[in-house]
Amino acid sequence: MSRIGKKPVVLPNGVKVNITGSHIEVEGKLGKLSHDLVGGITISQEDDRLVLLRQDDTREQKAFHGLGRALVQNLVTGVSEGYEKQLHVIGTGFSAEVIGPWIKLNVGYSHDIYLEIPAGLEVRAEAIPRGKGMHPEHQANVFVKGIHKEDVGKFSAEIRGCRKPENYKGKGIRYSTERVIIKAGKAGA
Repeated sequence: MSRIGKKPVVLPNGVKVNITGSHIEVEGKLGKLSHDLVGGITISQEDDRLVLLRQDDTREQKAFHGLGRALVQNLVTGVSEGYEKQLHVIGTGFSAEVIGPWIKLNVGYSHDIYLEIPAGLEVRAEAIPRGKGMHPEHQANVFVKGIHKEDVGKFSAEIRGCRKPENYKGKGIRYSTERVIIKAGKAGA
């Protein structure tokens, strides 16, 4: 049996689940999410736990068993706690600012970059006072928060993609947990 798939999903207090065939709806204090499981995977509720079972032991079913369990766990975590990613904007003169339904990034190009914030996500940008960041040129932090893990990750990656961190000075947009290894520049003669 799949090591991940056989582990039950524990439901925290205040989370309600509605199962209809292979369709699951999860509702909690932060909102409501739903998902359709792949064919051959069944789900049942036992007290405050959700258990996923597969119909046979084929390689494909084993893979979908673990995947289905992980996706259901993400739904439960999303509606009870939510997800948040933090990005650091590093570079002289770089900035990030939320303007209505847009985030404005000034990351060293001749123009500002405007990204529309998707529905269901909360984005916050805060400037860092000079000398208070983790890097001498740390200018701003961007926080992306939401209940759907995939949406939070996609939008965070879109923001990071506007100016990926480079390896010589460390300038760019990076995740707070990301470590950029700085390379040595040209050796002078």
